[in-house]
Amino acid sequence: MAGAVQATPGFALQPSAEQVPLATNYITNFDFLNQYLPDTYEKEFERYGNRTIASFLRLVGAEMPSNSDLIKWAEQGRLHTKYTNCASGAAAAADNATITVNDALVPGTGSIAIRVGQTVVISDNAGSGMNKGIVTAVDTAAGTFDVAYYEAAGQVGGTGLTRTVFIYGSEFKKGTNGMVGSLEADDVIFDNSPIIIKDKYAVSGSDMAQIGWVEVTTENGASGYLWYLKSEHETRLRFDDYLETAMIEAVPAEAASGAIAAGGDVGNKGSEGIFYVVENRGNVWGGGNPAALADFDAVISRLDKQGSIEENVIFVDREFSFDIDDMLAAQNSYGAGGTSYGLFDNDKDMALNLGFTGFRRGYDFYKSDWKYLNDPTMRGGLPTGANSGRVNGLLVPAGSTTVYDQILGKNAKRPFLHVRYRASETEDRRYKTWITGSAGGAATSSLDAMEVHFLSERAVCTLGANNFFLFQE
Repeated sequence: MAGAVQATPGFALQPSAEQVPLATNYITNFDFLNQYLPDTYEKEFERYGNRTIASFLRLVGAEMPSNSDLIKWAEQGRLHTKYTNCASGAAAAADNATITVNDALVPGTGSIAIRVGQTVVISDNAGSGMNKGIVTAVDTAAGTFDVAYYEAAGQVGGTGLTRTVFIYGSEFKKGTNGMVGSLEADDVIFDNSPIIIKDKYAVSGSDMAQIGWVEVTTENGASGYLWYLKSEHETRLRFDDYLETAMIEAVPAEAASGAIAAGGDVGNKGSEGIFYVVENRGNVWGGGNPAALADFDAVISRLDKQGSIEENVIFVDREFSFDIDDMLAAQNSYGAGGTSYGLFDNDKDMALNLGFTGFRRGYDFYKSDWKYLNDPTMRGGLPTGANSGRVNGLLVPAGSTTVYDQILGKNAKRPFLHVRYRASETEDRRYKTWITGSAGGAATSSLDAMEVHFLSERAVCTLGANNFFLFQE
C-alpha cells in the first residue's frame, strides 16, 4: 500500500497582524497575572527555520543607481539576414523568380535587407528541395527581390510553397561597381520603469509600555532580546523579501486595465519582472520538467541558436531538482549492477550522496535549489497543472554582457540580471526607512504611536532574455 505525507501539522500561512504579545503570535505566555504560572521558555523556537526567501538576485545580479523614470538599453540583433516566410511568383523549373518576403516586420516598411549582387539560399519549408541564386533586382518598398537560379533545372516547386531565404555571399562581374547601399546595425531597444514599494510597522505608545521580552535569533543573523520591536524586525525582513519578489513577479499594466484606472491620473504602470520578460522574450519549457537527457538536448539545441553562454545556473524547486538527479543517475550504472553513482568510494561508513550539483553537456549547468519556488506561502503553494502558472525552474546565464545604455550614451558591462534603483545626489531610494509619531523618541507628529516606514523605488533589467529558460508546468 502506497504511503503519503499526512495533511497535519501543516503550516501557518499568515504572520500575525497584532502589535501586542498574544498567544497567537508568541510562544511564551505573557499573562503573568495567572495564579498558576506555567514554565515558559524565553527563547523563541525556530520551527520554520530560515523563513526569508530573498537571495536569488543577490546571487546572480547587481544593484546600480538610476536617476530616471525610464531605463532604456539596446541589445544586438542578429548579424545575418534570414526570412522564413517567403513565396515565389514563378512556376516550377523557372530560371528566374520574384520572391516576396512575407515575414511580419517586412511588408510596407521598406526594411528588406537584401541587395543586388548577393547570393542566397532558397529552401522549401516542407523539405522538398532548395535552390541557390543571385539577386538581380530589389524592390524594398514592396518587400520583393528578383533572383536568377544557378541550377539548370530551375526552381524547385511552384508558387504554392512557403520558403526560407538566407544570404550566404555575393558575386560581381569584372569591372563593375561595388555593392549598392549599406545595412545599418539591427539594434533592439528595450526599456523598463521602476516601481515604488512600501511597507509600514506601527505600534501605539501604550503597547510600547507593555514590555515582554523574548530571546530571538533571526534570519539576518541578529540575536538577543526583543519586545514590541520584534514585529518591526519581521516587517523589515518581509519587506526585504518583497524587494526581490516584486522584481521577479512584476508585470506591466495593460491598457484599459483596472490597475491603471485605480491609479487615478498617474496610474499604476507596473514593471517588467523577470518571469514576464522571459515568458515574452525568452525561452519557455512547458508540460512538466525536462526529466530525460533527450529533453535537455532540446534545451541545449535552443541555447545553441541563442547566445551560447558557456555557463548557466538552473534555479529549481525540489521536484525539478530530484528529476535532474534521477536523470543524471540514469547515465551511470547505478541500479544496474554497478556502483558508479557520482564519486562513491564504496565505504560502508560513508553516507551515499544521491544528489548532483551540476553537469556538462555542451555547456556547464549548475543546479541550485530556489527557496522561493519551494516556500508554501509563495510559489511553492501554487497548484500543479498546465494552466496553474506554476514555475518549476529558471535557467540564468552566468557572467555579464556588453550593452549600449541609452541613458549613459555608451557601452557598459552589465550582469544579465541587475536591479536599477532611483538615486541622485540628494535622494537615495534604494532602501529608505524613517520613523514618525510621538512615541519611542523625538516626536514628529501628534500621533500617539511609533510608525516605521520602508520604501524603495526600483526595476530589474533582464538583458539578453533569449539566453534564459523558464520551466513551467
